[in-house]
Amino acid sequence: MNTTDAINRNASKGTDDVRGKTIFFFGIVGMLFLGWIIFPFFIYAPVAQPVQFSHSTHAGDNVGLKCVDCHSYDKDGRFLGIPGTSKCAGCHSHTIGVSDEEKKFVDEYILRHKEIRWVVYSSQPENVYFSHATHVKVGKLDCETCHFGHEFTDKLRPARFSRISGYSIDVSGSTLLDIPSTPSTGMRMDDCAGCHNKRGHKESCIDCHK
Repeated sequence: MNTTDAINRNASKGTDDVRGKTIFFFGIVGMLFLGWIIFPFFIYAPVAQPVQFSHSTHAGDNVGLKCVDCHSYDKDGRFLGIPGTSKCAGCHSHTIGVSDEEKKFVDEYILRHKEIRWVVYSSQPENVYFSHATHVKVGKLDCETCHFGHEFTDKLRPARFSRISGYSIDVSGSTLLDIPSTPSTGMRMDDCAGCHNKRGHKESCIDCHK
């Protein structure tokens, strides 16, 4: 073998090494993209809310409602959840804006005294116990601690439920490099455990899992 052949062979080997590393790199990137970005869209089925609602309109300066004005507690401290249409009718007995969704809400629900079957984003598994009163009244946490940014949303995103487990991505979705899997995190077990550890509250499994 002469010097020229050796040089050509080394150059070819170097090119093959670069090509192999490039293919390997893009293969890893492609698998990560499929696994973390594309795959969840097939696993989680979107479910739209029956009516759109703007938190930013109601919680903004024009209206200025607080979270507890609509999401209140009874005298025993039990969280009452999403208000019924009777409470909304106090302001929306007729259409007061120009939104098509508000007109739909008034015509199809308020005037017919019909309750909206909202889709719950954070529906927990049956073996999970969670008390809003414990966290808000005893723990003195603000609603924004877990539901941060919610008051600035102008519409309701679709809920996404696993086609396999049936759980919402809000309670079962993972994060990649601390990038939230949903616009609102704070309702996953890791979020709960992290918040408890940060505040020095060492809980046992049966505190939350009954």
